[in-house]
Amino acid sequence: MEFKSVKIKKPEEVNIILGQSHFIKTVEDLYEALVSSVPGIKFGLAFAESSGACRIRSEGNEPELKKLAEENCLEIGAGHSFIILLKNAFPLNVLSAVKIIPEVCAIYCATANPVEVVIAETDSGRGILGVIDGAKPKGIEAAQDIAWRKDFLRKIGYKL
Repeated sequence: MEFKSVKIKKPEEVNIILGQSHFIKTVEDLYEALVSSVPGIKFGLAFAESSGACRIRSEGNEPELKKLAEENCLEIGAGHSFIILLKNAFPLNVLSAVKIIPEVCAIYCATANPVEVVIAETDSGRGILGVIDGAKPKGIEAAQDIAWRKDFLRKIGYKL
């Protein structure tokens, strides 16, 4: 067994959702969930089919994000994994809709942070062991950190 790490390539302002699914119709179902969740959302998504033709299947409404999703999905190369790249929306705007799709098995991460995907490879194929999402904590939040967090959530409209 060989282990490796794959860094997700994306612009800084783009969010991703990385997950595991189990059926070829995942691409269409993810597309429908995304466009139905947020007006004006821009996205690209790709799914690594792991049986039959074993192709990277993709959709999206933003060609640049669709191409980037395809490239990242191919680089990860883990069967039945999918990646969504988002603009004009945050993962929390679409995550519930993504998670209730019957063929979605797991979500590994939903973030705008730099992400590394930890992969195991055997003679049978590749699988995702986990993700490294952002940086290591630098300590426990203090009073000024709490104040900043609360102010930030209100500034971006997620709290009153």
